[in-house]
Parts: sequence; C-alpha cells; structure tokens
Amino acid sequence: MRQGSYEDPAALRDSFAGAEQVLLISGNDPAADMVGLHRNAVEAAVAAGAGRILYTSQQGAVPGNPYRPSDIHIATEAILGDSGVAWTALRNGAYGPLDHLLGPWQRTGVIAQPEDGPVPYTDRDDIAEATAIILAGDRSFDGPVTLTAPTALTFDDFAKIACDLTGRTVERVVVNGKRWVADQVAAGVPEQVARHLLTWHQAARAGWFAEADPLLAELLGRAPRTAEDRLAAEIGI
Repeated sequence: MRQGSYEDPAALRDSFAGAEQVLLISGNDPAADMVGLHRNAVEAAVAAGAGRILYTSQQGAVPGNPYRPSDIHIATEAILGDSGVAWTALRNGAYGPLDHLLGPWQRTGVIAQPEDGPVPYTDRDDIAEATAIILAGDRSFDGPVTLTAPTALTFDDFAKIACDLTGRTVERVVVNGKRWVADQVAAGVPEQVARHLLTWHQAARAGWFAEADPLLAELLGRAPRTAEDRLAAEIGI
C-alpha cells in the first residue's frame, strides 16, 4: 500500500509510480483550494508517467451551473485537458443517501425541501461498479462521460413513491431557501455548508441535472437500481 496526499506532490509521484492509469477522487472541503490540490494530483500523475487520468467529476459540470462545486470540476477538467495525457472525467449523477436528501419524512410524513427540479438520482454502488468496468476494460472514454440512473425524478415523485411503498400519506412541502438554511443550521449543519447545499437545489430547479444518460446501464449490462429500489431498501421493505 502506498500513501499520498494532494497536499504533497512529491509523495503523490511516488504513490503513482508505475501506474498505467490513475483515478483521482475529487475533494470536497469547501475551505480548501480544491482546484490547486487537484492540479497537484494531475501534475503528479503526469510526472509519474500515467497513460490516462480519470477524475470523479459531477453531472452538469458546465459553465453557468449555480451549484458551487461545478466551478471546481470545470477548472479541474480544464487542467486535465491541458495535461497532455489522455483523460476521462466521470460526471457522476447525484448519489448521496436518500435519507439525507429527503430528510426525516418517515417520522414526519413530510418531504420538506426547497423547490427542486428533475434529477436522475443514482446509486453509489452502481457508479463504483461502472468506474471499475471503465478502469479494467479495453474501451477508452476520452473527455467527460455522464453516469446517471435512467430516470430523472422530483421530490413530488419521491413523495408518491413513498406513499406507494408505505401505504401512508407522504406530503411534499416546498420550503423557501432562507427558511431551509435556517432549519439546517438549527439541526447542526454549519451555515456555510447549508448555503452550499442550497445552490444544489437551485441548480436542480433550473434544470442543470435534468438529463439522464444511458451509459451507466450500458456499462453495467443491466438496469441500474431505481430510486424506488433504493427507497424500499432504506425503509426495510
């Protein structure tokens, strides 16, 4: 096992030595210079002689997206494009746990979130499996590729799915952004993080994540897990 840190380019070069491909996992510290740290990792992979660099980006990593991490991914993809090495940006669909996304609806019977838009919420394990397939396979993917579930859903859709699964009434309530941030802070979320997350809802509402892509299913050779599958698993059905 080799250890390395994005903050220590020399150690990274040693960690990457001999690698034909390097998979870089994007950082998520809002207080750090993530673009600079990603640059360190890309340059270390190039210096180590990697033939291809893969990077975990996000769906909708294009100029204009109000979700703040988009700027980090856009800048990192530009660094990859200038690296002189073959590269692949894995623009992954939103894959966070559904209980974090939907809040305590099982207790309250309410999905209380800001106004949203359609998003192809994707299973983390499916993305991990597809990433392994890309790394181990003979097919090359150059530039950005999008990995998402096949269907984009809204919180209204989740409320209906929850009703169908539980036989209970589950209501979708739209909360304005200011109140939602205040509620998050009251629940112990740092205000900076809450405001950061609010930009994701704003981006979803504007349609930046609306387009699903068939590549994930193609790579897996099967249908990806649906939101209904995942929600049923989380509530123990």
